Amino acid sequence: MMNVAVIGSGTMGNGIAHVFAQHGFAVALIDVSQPALDRGLATISKNLDRQVSKGSLPEADKTATLGRLQTFTSLEEGVQRASLVVEAATENVELKLQIFRDLDQFAPPEAILASNTSSISITRIAAVTRRPAQVIGMHFMNPVPVMKLVEVIRGYATSEEVTARVMDLSRQLGKTPTEVNDYPGFVANRILMPMINEAITALFEGVAGVEEIDTVMKLGMAHPMGPLQLADFIGLDVCLAILRVLHEGLGNPKYAPCPLLVNMVMAGRLGIKSGEGFYQYTPGSKELAVSERLRK
Repeated sequence: MMNVAVIGSGTMGNGIAHVFAQHGFAVALIDVSQPALDRGLATISKNLDRQVSKGSLPEADKTATLGRLQTFTSLEEGVQRASLVVEAATENVELKLQIFRDLDQFAPPEAILASNTSSISITRIAAVTRRPAQVIGMHFMNPVPVMKLVEVIRGYATSEEVTARVMDLSRQLGKTPTEVNDYPGFVANRILMPMINEAITALFEGVAGVEEIDTVMKLGMAHPMGPLQLADFIGLDVCLAILRVLHEGLGNPKYAPCPLLVNMVMAGRLGIKSGEGFYQYTPGSKELAVSERLRK
């Protein structure tokens, strides 16, 4: 049974740990505190229960999946047996660079080091290690147990062998891997974030209201979720961070984040995670109400 270490037990990290454990991998889930790990395991258990209730997973498989998960608050201890490490920490450049410096020191020399970053350069991350050929991007989509796509991002020095191995591992998880090159935003966010930013700009300029913009995109373009609701789901802070990576990395003013987005993030209106973004969120309710601050 191959050993996988996942760094970060938040939304993406617990989802990545979930799918690896469900598909037979021994998983070390690593975070800075035990309460964070406990929350991550609780989320995994709840999501497995949902699969069982829908009939897509036998009850015995839930027990087996949870049995393949171990938690660690020590990075050194958690990665010492890993063949693959997937970093799913906060989308912060300096944090990720430090994690990869540490991984290079603590993970076995043959281990592949992958990042779930949604926009930060894999080449830049690989450059702080002594094994750049073994550093790669594995950008899972949220929610990880449901979404099929994995963007597999080759850094400048990533080897053919490592790329092929990660593509194969992604398929073993029931995912569809898509290989892309290492440029700001890769493919998914290079296209998605300017669309979200333009929707925010249309709201900012008074072209239409929140619900109207989302309705046009859902009914007119067959999007399952409007761009403003999707931004809330992703996290407005994450959207802003990715747009800044695009703006800085490509040097084109079309990627400059809308002032409304900047102000909302500064005010702590981050979407679902804070309870309010373009919409207001009530725990336990599926009803959406536009934020009072953004009503016409």
